Amino acid sequence: MSSGLYSTEKKEFDKTLDLTQLKPYGDTMNDGKVQLSFTLPVPDNDKSVEAARLLAKKMGLEEPNVAHHSALDKNFTFFVVYGTISHSVDYESIHVQAVEVDTLSMEEVNDYVKENIKRNIVVVGASTGTDAHTVGIDAIMNMKGYAGHYGLERYEMIDAYNLGSQVPNEEFIKKAIELKADVLLVSQTVTQKNIHIQNLTELVELLEAEGLRDKVILICGGPRITHELAKELGYDAGFGPGKYADDVATFSVTEMVKRNMI
Repeated sequence: MSSGLYSTEKKEFDKTLDLTQLKPYGDTMNDGKVQLSFTLPVPDNDKSVEAARLLAKKMGLEEPNVAHHSALDKNFTFFVVYGTISHSVDYESIHVQAVEVDTLSMEEVNDYVKENIKRNIVVVGASTGTDAHTVGIDAIMNMKGYAGHYGLERYEMIDAYNLGSQVPNEEFIKKAIELKADVLLVSQTVTQKNIHIQNLTELVELLEAEGLRDKVILICGGPRITHELAKELGYDAGFGPGKYADDVATFSVTEMVKRNMI
């Protein structure tokens, strides 16, 4: 009997990690435990809890358990569901297109510009189109920055112009021409019906029509932005969550030197 228990415990606490069959980790390696949250447009009661459990089961979760539920309003309920998945992925075979640059500090960026470009560079940024969110562009542009990473306004060798939100693409380009911008930064937070893709695409088309696309470093960023998506849309780089002003600054100045935009 004890032998059987030992065998079961040994399997349960197996620490073996096979990156070709990667699974989520909850309590023990390879247990496939996941947490899922969603909202249903129904009252918070026993029936809605069962509906949430059945939905999770249809999503492929094994033995789903509604760990938390709370009313958001009279007819809306938020759920947190735990369960197990049997699927795995081959982590070793995954190849992601990413910005390949060793991030420099603010001081290192300033020194790099002094040595290689020998003039202040002009960066113009905005949340374009109908996007009214400024948190993202402010985190990159404003002097105080975000999470201990100073914004571009604090960089000695960068002249940063934050145009704010809801800036039409035409106005954005007009201001970039006026300021003789080297780098254009576009922040997109609103993504309903892929409006961000439409707006980003329109900007590239307008720049190409003006003969300006190859004369600037064009960068976009936001919660749904990846470097791969940015490249597909015609941008030089895309920065998503977890990226800061020093990442953007490093790419911008090194790309300018690479393209001989001095």
